[in-house]
Amino acid sequence: MSKKAIVSGHICIDITPVFTDSTRNVSELGQLLKPGKLIQMSSADVHTGGSVANTGIAMKVLGADVSLMGKIGKDSFGDMVRSILDQYDAADGLIVDDGQITSYSVVLAPPGIDRIFLHCPGANDTFDGSEITDEMLDDTALFHFGYPTIMRKMYEDGGQNLASLFKRMKEHDIATSLDLAAIDPDSPAGRADWHAILSKVLPYVDFFVPSFEELCFMLDRSGYERLLDKAGSRDMTEILSTDKDIEPLARECIDMGAGSVLLKCGAPGLFFKAAEDMSKTGGRLGLDTAKWNGHSRFEKSFKIDRVISATGAGDTCIAAFLTSILEGAAPKEAVENAAAAGALCCMSYDAVSGLKSLRKIRKMIDLGWERSE
Repeated sequence: MSKKAIVSGHICIDITPVFTDSTRNVSELGQLLKPGKLIQMSSADVHTGGSVANTGIAMKVLGADVSLMGKIGKDSFGDMVRSILDQYDAADGLIVDDGQITSYSVVLAPPGIDRIFLHCPGANDTFDGSEITDEMLDDTALFHFGYPTIMRKMYEDGGQNLASLFKRMKEHDIATSLDLAAIDPDSPAGRADWHAILSKVLPYVDFFVPSFEELCFMLDRSGYERLLDKAGSRDMTEILSTDKDIEPLARECIDMGAGSVLLKCGAPGLFFKAAEDMSKTGGRLGLDTAKWNGHSRFEKSFKIDRVISATGAGDTCIAAFLTSILEGAAPKEAVENAAAAGALCCMSYDAVSGLKSLRKIRKMIDLGWERSE
């Protein structure tokens, strides 16, 4: 019998206006979005977004036995979320709050330019963890939670609700995974003490899977600003040093209590680091900790013909990583699968259209899929 997983946290509707070929030679967003300018667009791509939909549906596509638990309102956007999840037989775990609106994001993703999100948190801000009852945890081996950084009840009061939720999972002997999302520095989340919050939560997290930029912003704001200045007009991840920047940040999280860290480092790839002893991983998962203890590696990204959009690539990457773990993969294979799934996601506008089964992904890798330089 396959091991069961729950994916919970942030869910929304993503509306992505599709830019035409006339914008492909634009290298900076400021050249494109100017006051009073009319930009001819193509169709709008509308799909579910957020960690619950992106990671959860991707895990479904990859073959995992997973339940999706996100909070929506009783409104038109909520109906759209349910309709889309129904296509994957994944809507049963949705939590509907009649008094809330469903979260939405407008995603601006011009070809070759990093995305900008216009976001309304909606019902996500009222999610406090009590929505997940002990009865829902029967036979669950792995619990993944995504984007507490943009869910008000999860970061207010020093992250008490988030810590309590993860502590409860560990009390049920369930393995745990946590993902973050970028935050507005001027928002309440941007002013929260994330070092204190993560210090409280990470001792209950077996697989911590944030992006480098998100984590650096939260734990080392001055270092984050220094790297931004150094990068200039380039993406920060293009200038990172594994030894000086990436590994020390991962090690800090393990020192704070995380069992392992998978850092998404943009186009260059992924960095994975495990604690020397992962024996505290939730027992229901049945992880062969001897294969994981102390493992560390940087996984270069895979080459693709054309980047359509990076929307959801990090979530899809995590989905492949977690699904591989559920299937008993060793860390090298799990991290390789994660990098490959992230690359495939970049070939479409949503998180799952370009995704293949884990078996097909492994075949592509084994046949010598070329890596980026």
